[in-house]
This record gives sequence, C-alpha cells and structure tokens, in this order.
Amino acid sequence: MTTALPSLSALENATEFQPRHIGIDAADEAHMLSVIGEASRRALIDGIVPRSIARSQPMDLPAATTEAGALAELKAIASKNRVLKSFIGQGYYGTHTPGVILRNILENPAWYTAYTPYQAEISQGRMEALVNFQTMVCDLTAMPIANASMLDEATAAAEAMTLAKRSVKSKSNRFIVAGDAHPQTIEVIQTRAEPLGIEVVLANSLTEWNDALDGDYFAVLAQYPATSGRIDDLKADADKAHARSAAFIAAADLLALTLITPPGEWGADIVVGSTQRFGMPMGAGGPHAAFMACRDEFKRSLPGRLVGVSVDVHGKPAYRLALQTREQHIRREKATSNICTAQVLPAVIASMYAVYHGPEGLTRIAQRVAAYTAILARGLKALGAPLREHGAFDTLSLHTGAATEKIAARAVSMGANLRIYFKEYLCISLDETTTRADVELLWKIFAAEGQPLPTFADYADAGVEPLIPAALQRTSAFMTHPVFNTHHSETGMLRYIRQLSDKDLALDRTMIPLGSCTMKLNATSEMIPITWPEFAHVHPFAPADQLRGYAELDEQLRAWLCQATGYAGISLQPNAGSQGEYAGLLAIRGWHQAQGQGHRNICLIPSSAHGTNPASAQMVGMQVVVTACDANGNVDMADLKAKCEQHADKLACVMITYPSTHGVFETQVKELCQLVHQHGGRVYVDGANMNALVGVAAPGEFGGDVSHLNLHKTFCIPHGGGGPGVGPVCVVEDLVPYLPGHATAGVPGGVGAVSAAPLGNAAVLPISWMYIRMMGPDGLKAATETAILSANYISARLKGHYPTLYASANGHVAHECILDLRGFKETSGVMAEDVAKRLIDYGFHAPTLSFPVPNTLMVEPTESETLAELDRFIDAMIAIREEIRQIEAGTWPQDDNPLKHAPHTAENLLAADWDRAYSREAAAFPVPALRRAKYWSPVGRVDNVYGDRNLFCSCVPVSELAS
Repeated sequence: MTTALPSLSALENATEFQPRHIGIDAADEAHMLSVIGEASRRALIDGIVPRSIARSQPMDLPAATTEAGALAELKAIASKNRVLKSFIGQGYYGTHTPGVILRNILENPAWYTAYTPYQAEISQGRMEALVNFQTMVCDLTAMPIANASMLDEATAAAEAMTLAKRSVKSKSNRFIVAGDAHPQTIEVIQTRAEPLGIEVVLANSLTEWNDALDGDYFAVLAQYPATSGRIDDLKADADKAHARSAAFIAAADLLALTLITPPGEWGADIVVGSTQRFGMPMGAGGPHAAFMACRDEFKRSLPGRLVGVSVDVHGKPAYRLALQTREQHIRREKATSNICTAQVLPAVIASMYAVYHGPEGLTRIAQRVAAYTAILARGLKALGAPLREHGAFDTLSLHTGAATEKIAARAVSMGANLRIYFKEYLCISLDETTTRADVELLWKIFAAEGQPLPTFADYADAGVEPLIPAALQRTSAFMTHPVFNTHHSETGMLRYIRQLSDKDLALDRTMIPLGSCTMKLNATSEMIPITWPEFAHVHPFAPADQLRGYAELDEQLRAWLCQATGYAGISLQPNAGSQGEYAGLLAIRGWHQAQGQGHRNICLIPSSAHGTNPASAQMVGMQVVVTACDANGNVDMADLKAKCEQHADKLACVMITYPSTHGVFETQVKELCQLVHQHGGRVYVDGANMNALVGVAAPGEFGGDVSHLNLHKTFCIPHGGGGPGVGPVCVVEDLVPYLPGHATAGVPGGVGAVSAAPLGNAAVLPISWMYIRMMGPDGLKAATETAILSANYISARLKGHYPTLYASANGHVAHECILDLRGFKETSGVMAEDVAKRLIDYGFHAPTLSFPVPNTLMVEPTESETLAELDRFIDAMIAIREEIRQIEAGTWPQDDNPLKHAPHTAENLLAADWDRAYSREAAAFPVPALRRAKYWSPVGRVDNVYGDRNLFCSCVPVSELAS
C-alpha cells in the first residue's frame, strides 16, 4: 500500500515566505507563551489590543504567493514600463553604477541593513564613507562644510531657503528664484514657503532677474548650470545679494563642477544639488542623495546630519555624528526643520563612485559629456536646427516653437525622450551613458527628410572645443586627498569596501533591537527587483505612457496600504517619515482653510510624542501646545480636555503616536479622537509604531484622520544606514483632495509637491509590494502578533533584572518595551549608555538609548528574530546585570569595571600592561559563545563633547589622524 502524497495545495506552499520572514515557529511560540503566562497568542493579543479598536473585518488583500510567484507578477508589472533613452535631464541622468559598487554596496546587506550611526563605535565604516561624501561635496563646490546628504535636491533647496532666512541680517520675507531653475525645485520651494509666510518671487527673464536683485529679499537661488543648460557668470549677482545682507544659493551639478568654476569661488553662501549621477540609477525619481554645503558661519544651523571626527577614550581618532542638536527632533517645537534622516546608502554609493573614479576619472567622464554636447551642438547647427546660443556643459536648448510637440513625438517614435520646456522649447541633456550612436540618433531626429547627416569623422578625431565659456572653466584642484587617489583597481576598491563594512554592525550580523525603529528582515526576494532595468532606468518625468508599470505598482500598493490602515486615500510621494508628517499636516491645514477656518493653528502634542511631530507642526505654521501624560505614559485625558476647551476656537489638530511612544496600547484612544473632533480639530496618528497594528487595528477606523507610514520600518524597505526611506501620507475621505500634487509631472492640486519626484523614492516601492504580496493578509497579521509576542517575551524574561517602565493593566506591552535602568546610577554609577556600550562587547547593537525616557533602553525585537537570537540578547542583558551586581557589591570599583570601559578594542586588550580591576577574559569573552564568533569594536568609547568642541568634518582617514 502506497502512502498518499499531501494535497497539491499544500505542496504548492503558497505561504512559503511567511515562516522565512517570521522567525518564531509553533514550538517557539508555545515556549514563549508559557514564559509570559498566556494560553495562546490569540489570548495574548486580545489582552493587549483594546477590543474597542480591534478590526472587525480582515484586510482585503490578495492571498499570499510564493517568492517566485511574486517576482513573476512584479516582472509583468515592470514590463509595462518603457525604457527609452532619456535626454530629459532636469536633475536626473543616466549613469553607470560600477559593478564593484553595485554588488558590494547596493546589493550587500552589510550596507543596506545598517542603521543610523547614532552608536558611533559600531558605525565607523559607514561614517568614513560619509566623511568621504562630505569631502567630495566640499571639494567640488569649493565650500568649507557640507552635510552627510539630504532627501532630494528640491528638499535641499527648500531647506537652504530657511537656513538663509535664519542666518542673514536681512529682515525681508522675499525669496528670489531664477525661473531657469529645475521646475520641481521651484514647486517644492513654493510648497514650503507658503505656510511660513515667505514670498517666492520667480524671475523668468533677465530683466525680471535684474529688477528682483535690485529690490528687497533675504536670499536668491539660481541653478548652475541652469535647467536649460545655460551657464552664467553669477559673481556679480552674488555681490549684489551680499550688498543687501542677503544670501546667494546655488543649485549646482557636481559633475559639471569638475569643469566649471565652483560656486564657492564666486561667492555662493549655500550650495545644494543631487549626487544622483554619481552612480545611482534614475529609478523614476529616487532614492538619491542630495547635498548641502555652506559658509563656515552657517555650520551651526546647517540642517541634516554631519559626520565629524573626535577621539575615543584611548586618544585615537574616531568618527561620530557631530553637533547632535542638528537632529531636529531633539529640539522639538524649537526646531528649524523636521529633517531627521538622510539618504545614507545613496550617499555612500556616490562617495564610493568618487573614490573609484578619482578626480581624473570624474574629469574624464565630465569631459566626455562636454565633448559629446559640443559635437551634438555643431551637428544640430549644421542641420539648421534652432539651437539657442549659450554656454553649456551637458544640456542644449532649441527654440522649436509650434513644432515642439511634433518633434518630441518624433523622438519618442525613434526611441528617445526630449524635454519640452516652456511649451515652445526643447531641451536635450547628455550624460555618462551617452554614446556616438545616441548623438547620431539626435541628429536624425532633427534632420529634414533626405537631409545629409553630420558624421563623427567631422568632429571627433581632433580635440573638441567645449561650450563652457573660457572665463568659467575650472582651474582649481579638487579631491586631492589620498582616499580619492588610491582605490582605482577593482581589487583595491573591493578590499576598501570590505574593510569599511567589517568595522560595522548591521542586521546581517546581529539583531538590532531598536525601539520605535523596527529593524526587521529585508528579504532578498524583496530587494531583487530594485535593480531591474525596467524600474531602475526610468526617468521620473518621462511621458506617462512609459511609466505604466510604475502607475500600476503605485495604484496597487496604495490600495493595499489603505486596507492595512483603514484610510481612504494615500500618497506615496513623501520620501521620509518626516515628509509624510509634513504632508499630513499640510492636508489638515488645507482642509481648515477650505472650510473658512484658516485661523485654526493650534496643534496639541503629548509630551511623550516623537520629536519630529512638533518640528513638523512648526514648519506648517502651527503653534504647538504640549499636553501632559500620566504616570503610566498615557495621554492625560483631563489635561487634553482642558486644552481642547481652552483652544476650541483655534484647535487645528492633535498629534499622537499609537501604540504610544512608551510601548503601550492606550485604552481611551477612541475617546481621545472623539474629543478632538467635538472641538473642530483633526487627529493625526503617527504611524511609526504601525508594526503593532497591521491586521489587528486600523487608525483610519478608530478615529484617525491622517497618518504617515514608515515603509522603511513596517513594510521592509531597509534603513540603509539612515536612508532611503518612504513616508506615505494616509488620509480619510474628506482630506483626499489635500494630498500632495505635482504640477511638474502634470498632477496639479492638493497641497503642492513635497518631494522632487512625483513618486518620491519610487525605485524602492517594489520592496514593500513584494513583502505584502508574499505575506498576504494572514501573514501580515501574524507578523504583527509575533512582534508583540516577542516584545512581551523579552519583558517577561528580564523583569527580574530590569523592570519594564510602562505596561498595560495586565502587565503586558505592545511591540516594544522600555527597560528601566535609572536606579543603577545610585547603586553602581552605571548609566544606560554604559549598558549600551557594553552590549557591543557582546556583539549587539544597543536598543534605543534614553528615549523617550532618559537613562532607559527601549527594546523592539520585531517578528523576524528567531527565539535563539532573542535568547542570546536576553542572556547578554542578564550577564550585564550580573556585572552591575559586581559593582554594587564592591567587587569592581564604580569607575573601573567592564561597563565603564566598554567597548573593548583588540588593541587595548593586547596591550602589555593591564591594570584593570577585571580580567581581559571578562572584558572580551563575558559569555562562552563569543569565543567562536566575536565582533571587535574598531574604536573605544567616543568622546562626544570633544567632537563638538573641535568640529572637523573633512576627509581625513582615522589612520592618518592617528599618525
């Protein structure tokens, strides 16, 4: 008798991905529930999530499919994009990502799963790459200081506007923008300026420009080279601005700056731009690392992150994030920006592109582009095309008048995209990927029928005279540091990349239990599509019929996210959670204005809220009023009611985080929403903790009006060392008309554009699509419940060693728990930071340190961690508690123990003299498993105060400083 095979449905295993994403199996779950003291996962969840907000209906999503099945479906969607040769330019260009960088950084989890480098000791590799980025920008712009990247060029320009406003002596509210700047940059500037009362003056002609510069303003911005390709001498204009105590901002192209006079040499005060063409594919708009550089006098107000050089406890140089006050969420309602992230992975790629090519390689690439541009221009002129005569680097413009649309359509029919500019002009932009065949194609597009075409033999054999005006050609050296002049072989580059990644801890090596940050599996199958040509090589402003795949991806993902959140409409345009917050508050503001209630400007924010909340509120012109929390970390409903009544006539909204920042499901959230609505306000529910809600409860159903999501948290887009991110904004039905628009892309309306590209960081959206498609509704719900299970398991196992600070009435937490270390200061002198640094010796990234409560650790395990890894972390925490007891007992002095000296470097442990109160073995191998697999911190504890007092942010490798 033969044994029957299992059913075909079982063998097809459509849910194969769920146990690969969720690290806990049935046996693990049973054990964890026994430790917690619950009979089942269902009972645990029912006792944690208030029944008043629990979903009554499951999410209407496609059932799970296999990894291969999801990839095949997404490939079919991608194939609906048409990949033509785009000569559109406008800030987005074809580029070649060197294979060694593609494989070893963009596709390498050691780089893409890393977290923001707040823990300096385990982030030395990625911070060296970012210092390289800062130095590259400083050198190419000839500015003294640059930050470690911005979200996109348009955002950087808007941030430059507000940086100038708070830095110059002029008291004017007028901001002058050259009409020949990139259209998307102008649009984002206009969006950002209006709530702040800044008047944006567009100068669309030379006369308007000169008249504006002779008037009243606090700053002026010009594109360099202009979006039409023109290169102007802007020194006299910068001098005019300075004479009026105003700032001059240049939006510059880094590749062009290898050949043209850098802005720092002709008087620019702030320089912004994109590094996209340094190795990052266009990807329909992102992610790409923008940059901002400025005068030294502005450095203390420079937004974004800045990597600087300090020293460690042994006196050795070490990198760290400098000037932490620039992390705007720390400043809350006093913030000047809500930017608390960067585009680290694209910035690393751009910096490595510069390291690999070096100054000579970059110059050669730029010269080739300039040569092709000059040859193209000569051929077009010979054909009689209506070429506009001006200096140019890579972009030509033609006054084609009534024939503009016809020529553009002819180009598309021949496989090329040109840019229509001001309706009667065409622009052609060349780039690193341009070939002789491309130039010949462009000649053919503009040639009359039967007209002889120019040939390269006429131009290419002799030296080519560029179109760059002689007076504006660069003469100064750049990128002279050895790091840009060493690693030009693939072997050398490969080893340099590996050397840096070996210094860091990322998710590929260890659990990263960061509360509020949700560091979960970024599955390989989710990552594969981002480099498909159909997604990677599409221009964000290509004709809509070439973006049908992206349109379908956008439509499906928005529909699925609506199911997950309970909202009616979503925009995927914001490319960070902070931008999602901003867009959501703009929607609320716009709705109030449409109701004739534009005076409503009070935003109530609980004291426990994420710091970006008050920062975002002030950016849209709202006044922040802080409401109290009770002893359990919940919103104080009595105080909230009093504040609602006090500000009833001006109440715009309340911003809450749910579950709370303290890791608890507050039971009165529906009552809170009703209270605010009764007083005419709207409810903003911060989606940072959405990993505790998907499939279990939906903010759009329990009373939220607006939320932003973090696709780089809940929906698996990797953090990439601090970016890319995607922060979709989700709204109820009556707020849908106030979602972001994008007039530049032909999508007017809403509150205007908040990002440079219509879909923001479009190229990483396939990651979240794949995650949802492979998990299905049941898998997504199981992931949420497992995350809650894991957090409660950690809390339960550690309660005898570290009390959990906040919990619900039954002692349970949500998907994260705050471990209370405050008592150790009195008994042993140990602070939470000491525990965080000691965890490095155990091979762990620390949990979130001192947020939201000082001297605590907030732990979020995520559903992706295995029971073995959870236990490894718990065992490390228990072992550290035993070390604290040694201090409490007097065995080790309070100033000489493994916690105070952590992390321990190999160099320190191998020193001839060892006069510590504890053994080398206790320092290096506190648990036996470390003898088989040990991470060695490359530096000792970094001195933050020294770094801020001695700010140094240029490119000097640690090895060189040490000598």
